[in-house]
Amino acid sequence: MESVMNSQKIKQNNVLLSAFKQALPIVLGYLPVGFAYGVLARKSGISIDNTVIMSLIVFAGSAQFIAVGLIASGASALSVIITTFIVNLRHMLMSAALSPYLKKWSKLEIAGFTFQLTDESFAVHSTRFAEGDTHKGETFLINSIAQAAWVGGTVLGIFSSTLINDVKPMGLDYALPAMFIALLIFQIKDKSHVIVGLITGLLSTALALGGAGQWNVIIATLIGATLGAAVKWGNK
Repeated sequence: MESVMNSQKIKQNNVLLSAFKQALPIVLGYLPVGFAYGVLARKSGISIDNTVIMSLIVFAGSAQFIAVGLIASGASALSVIITTFIVNLRHMLMSAALSPYLKKWSKLEIAGFTFQLTDESFAVHSTRFAEGDTHKGETFLINSIAQAAWVGGTVLGIFSSTLINDVKPMGLDYALPAMFIALLIFQIKDKSHVIVGLITGLLSTALALGGAGQWNVIIATLIGATLGAAVKWGNK
């Protein structure tokens, strides 16, 4: 009986360690960016309670930053809700992409999983699921560790908001691009992925310099994804 319990503890520890290793790139990105959000939210006049609650129940970096900006400019509650809803519509595509792997999950499990799904955790899970790793416990641990990092960064930002006038000189805005670079590296499997990634990056830069504005990312991503699908289809 004791040996069985020890075996179960070892398995649990292995799952926890594996989840932490996979979530580590997200944690390293979420702590500084969550910190920046906490500072900006307090500077915008949002209460401590509401700042933390937003990270707990919204848990969407871009939407939260947009909401802070809108609230600071005096926008109405309806404007904030509609804008953040539109920004988060991409979650429909991410959820649809992962849905084939969740057919055996209960509705409650799916709801819990999608609640904590972000761009970054999607990148991790899409790779895991494609490799056949759909362990529920590990999946929820990765999501929970990621959100804990985001909330923790938020709390640190709140307590530091009185000491910091501007977060831009601290270079925290580079944390998200750095995190996505790390996640991208984990997903590279062959040379075609590297080539498509480089072409997409160069195209995005060229479009930005050419005056495409923020559309440069979307256009480059669509072209890069199409190119990648064509290469994959051609190799079959």
